[in-house]
Amino acid sequence: MTQLDHNRSMVENDDDLLTGEHRSGWVRLRTLILVRWIAIAGQLATILAAATLFGLKFEEGGFALVIGASIILNIVTTFIYPENKRLSERGATLMLLFDIAQLSGMLFLSGGLNNPFSLLILAPVSIASSALRPVSAVLIGVLTIIFVSFIALYNVPLQTVSGDVLMMPRIFLFGAWAAIVIGVVFLGVFSWKVTSEIHGMSDALLATQMALFREQKLTDLGGVVAAAAHELGTPLATIKLVSRELADELSDKDELRDDALLINEQADRCRDILHSMGQAGKDDLHMRLAPLQTVIEEAAAPHMSRGKTVLLDLIGSEDGSGQPFVYRQPEIIHGLRNLVQNAVDFSETTVWIDVTWSHDNITLRIIDDGTGFPASVIGRIGDPFMRAHRADRDMTKRPGYQGMGLGLFIAKTLLERTGAEIAFANGSDRHDLHLHAGRRSGAIVELSWKRSQISVPEGEENRALGENVPFTL
Repeated sequence: MTQLDHNRSMVENDDDLLTGEHRSGWVRLRTLILVRWIAIAGQLATILAAATLFGLKFEEGGFALVIGASIILNIVTTFIYPENKRLSERGATLMLLFDIAQLSGMLFLSGGLNNPFSLLILAPVSIASSALRPVSAVLIGVLTIIFVSFIALYNVPLQTVSGDVLMMPRIFLFGAWAAIVIGVVFLGVFSWKVTSEIHGMSDALLATQMALFREQKLTDLGGVVAAAAHELGTPLATIKLVSRELADELSDKDELRDDALLINEQADRCRDILHSMGQAGKDDLHMRLAPLQTVIEEAAAPHMSRGKTVLLDLIGSEDGSGQPFVYRQPEIIHGLRNLVQNAVDFSETTVWIDVTWSHDNITLRIIDDGTGFPASVIGRIGDPFMRAHRADRDMTKRPGYQGMGLGLFIAKTLLERTGAEIAFANGSDRHDLHLHAGRRSGAIVELSWKRSQISVPEGEENRALGENVPFTL
């Protein structure tokens, strides 16, 4: 397993990262304290306005107790915990439960659901759905519905100074209760779904950046090795030549002659070491461009000897133009490598890579003879953390693969950054009973670039490279 595969495996198997187990740890305590101070100020202002402007009568002692509890909690937590304190799952749940209980107490003392501010009880539910795990969010949602149902039946009526009771008809009261309950369920599910997708995309993009970073480092390292082999070639050849001449001249002095031969052998060893540290001795790694065929072969090389036949077919030009030289971008190499790996993993015996080009476009198709993409997910291929039921046949092909779609997402994201347009299709129906090895019946991935986006302008491929530029590692 390469370092990049290990890195991707770590990301795919990190349950805490993908499921948001520690998402509550992103909520700062000071943020909730600040929101509670705003709520306290709003509650005091509302009570004052209702009493002075609308002549409503309240139980001052009850309100003082409920609001005082919020003030005390804010003061205590402010002095006890540091300013950068982030809440645990349990801590965030308890804080939100307190807010729901405090707001329910305020509504209980001011007419229950007859109070138009009763809809504010939806705010803690939305926060819980966005910041907590589903279990904690469901707990808060259920308790909110229980509190709302209680204050709908039992509450201190709103009264004016003259003793008149302000109360909605029962049908409107029931409607208010139903609206809040539906709001709790809808906002909870909606907030959880949207937040999960946002965090899932964020995690997937992080994995993409890590993969690209490692690919860039490996490319730079390979370039450094190749450049070193190139630069050291002349000094090593000189050492080898001089040591051989010394050995010939010292033929009558066996001890000194052996030392000269040892120097000659060590020069050969240095050359072999530098040669083996590159990729099969290719000296094009330190270049920034290469023929399209070379780049594709480099990307597919790790999967050429895995028991499947990988056929690279240069169909050629549609208008007589020559094979393009393309920039060796890490995004292209890593993206193609992921796609070829996926094709090799799920093919029966053969993978085809067809390449065509023209003056304007470069097109590449990766086709296998497997069963193709599942029909239920083919429209969503490239989405991160996309799970689908896997057939037993697929499980035997790649037993360690969890089917999360992260590899295809990384490939799609990296290739699209280079300007590629990507399409996914199947060569035939997945349930075709006549599928057989060696037939282009499986998954098809088509990549298309504008030639100007990745290729070197004609004539530039023969330009002198100049002196080697140091890499920054």
